[in-house]
Amino acid sequence: MSFARWSLSLVAVVGMVALTVAGATIWLVLTNPVEAVNAGSSAAHGDVSPLMQAIGSVLVEALRGIAKYL
Repeated sequence: MSFARWSLSLVAVVGMVALTVAGATIWLVLTNPVEAVNAGSSAAHGDVSPLMQAIGSVLVEALRGIAKYL
């Protein structure tokens, strides 16, 4: 595999991860705004773990919902 194809694949994977995190963040803000504001406030003070935990819980709930239909 040439370097150009490898780098294009890497960019695509990074883009998909960024899209997933952005979608989860928007979903969190729409479905649970209080938790999103609290996590954002903590992130503004330098502690990003509540924000990552909130986004992670949204992603896990989405995967569980998808798994129910399979």
